[in-house]
Amino acid sequence: MLKENYLGVDVCPLNMGQVLVEVDRIILEKEPSFIVAINPEKIMKAQEDSNLKELLNSAALQIADGVGVVIASILNGGRIRSRVTGIDLMVNICKRAAEKGYGVYFLGAKPGVAETAVEVLKKRFKGLNVVGVRDGYYKDEAEVIKDIIEKKPDILFVAMGSPKQEYWIRNNMEKLNVSLYMGIGGSLDVLSGNIKRAPKFMRSCGLEWLYRLIKEPWRYKRMGVLPVFLYRVLKERFKK
Repeated sequence: MLKENYLGVDVCPLNMGQVLVEVDRIILEKEPSFIVAINPEKIMKAQEDSNLKELLNSAALQIADGVGVVIASILNGGRIRSRVTGIDLMVNICKRAAEKGYGVYFLGAKPGVAETAVEVLKKRFKGLNVVGVRDGYYKDEAEVIKDIIEKKPDILFVAMGSPKQEYWIRNNMEKLNVSLYMGIGGSLDVLSGNIKRAPKFMRSCGLEWLYRLIKEPWRYKRMGVLPVFLYRVLKERFKK
């Protein structure tokens, strides 16, 4: 797969359906791989942190989670035309898991949040095989690792916030016999009802960022990354 690259960070030019095909292939071939969501904020942080950049690029799949990445691709004549948001991909993977019998393990979030989210997913997808659930406030990581090994999931979702969750995944992949790993940030809080997501029409128009800004105005500094990112992308293109 020929990936696109923005300011040194790889992004896969895949839509949701194509990512799910890759997910099936990874699980079928038992090829330990992890998925990371890429947005402008993460790319800009990677400009100052070479370890973070290396971590993002070490993933098997880098999904275009931010609308800014889609815009950057269009400006550069790339092939990315739609977002693949982390939460939507996670839900679709769970749907796939229910249909194909994949075992799923959830690690992270506050006590009780993951359990509530799992109940929501089980009601939505009959037959979803959740082999384990652990919150992120454990005291003994070795015990958590042991539990995952014993439960033998095909898929491990880690909700610890980015990039902590991605570092956790990479540091523990060799110890675990899991095919697919994915950091899911605050997705479990959304599914459990603790955090409200933007209306569907706003998500479809790429305006989820605006909804979040209205709900959480203190995020304006983070939102200000987008124009800087696009300026840097265009500057790099014209240099080439």
